[in-house]
Amino acid sequence: MTFRQYLELLKPRIALMIALTAITGYGAVADKVEASALALLTLAMVLGAGAAAVFNHVWDRDIDRLMRRTAKRPMASGAGTPVVGFILAGVMMAAGMAVAHVAFNWVVALHLFLGGFVYAAVYTVWLKRRHWTNIIIGGAAGSFAILAGAAAVNQTEWLLPLVLALVLFLWTPSHFWALAILLTDDYRKAGIPMLPVVVGEQRTAWCILANSVFLVGASLLPWAMGLLGPVYGAIAAVMGLALLGFNVRLVMTPTRFWAGWNFAASMPYLLILFVGVFVDKHL
Repeated sequence: MTFRQYLELLKPRIALMIALTAITGYGAVADKVEASALALLTLAMVLGAGAAAVFNHVWDRDIDRLMRRTAKRPMASGAGTPVVGFILAGVMMAAGMAVAHVAFNWVVALHLFLGGFVYAAVYTVWLKRRHWTNIIIGGAAGSFAILAGAAAVNQTEWLLPLVLALVLFLWTPSHFWALAILLTDDYRKAGIPMLPVVVGEQRTAWCILANSVFLVGASLLPWAMGLLGPVYGAIAAVMGLALLGFNVRLVMTPTRFWAGWNFAASMPYLLILFVGVFVDKHL
């Protein structure tokens, strides 16, 4: 395989998002942000997330061949072998846990492992091909990154990290179901029971809106509980209203065009929300 194909196996954009999530957990409880700690935390998270991504590529290579979006992935196209993929995944997870344990503590390493386990075993192996709740339960994988970041600073301060982990847990279905509408034909062809395949695009749009109501409510909890201040509260409220506006438009017009806009809007929503945690806490 080429270097570019190895890089594709790691799903670098998702890995960096997981690292950002962990950094948010770190910033939520830290009194002072240390650049060296953020660098080591990022390294550990990227290694762990990359390991889970490689496993996903190997395990799903058969169904990836059936979908246009994934047919050219290294494992699906035959560029890499399963043995190489599984070894790479194991080495990366072990390296990520080692960095987390040596640089921080065993709790960070445990949460790194649990996040990878939920994504690889619970989502990829168990649920993805069996039930439409796959992304709801599998979405918990990212939440462990927030807890890992918080544990890198303080293993006993859990309330704010848990609330932020809940926010990420609720964000995942709204984000992914919009993408699933765009890829309904691919998922149907591969026999994967994503929500739009099971209930159709209109009902999926309603599910996205309903889930986002809980998401926005959860995002306001840190302000309502006095864990973060009015700066964060204002950011969460404004971004939440914007996201709900896109969701309502999708319900009114459940087309792939508006599904694309909902998918695109969900990413800056989460990013700005996380920036809001840092701004409120440290600036």
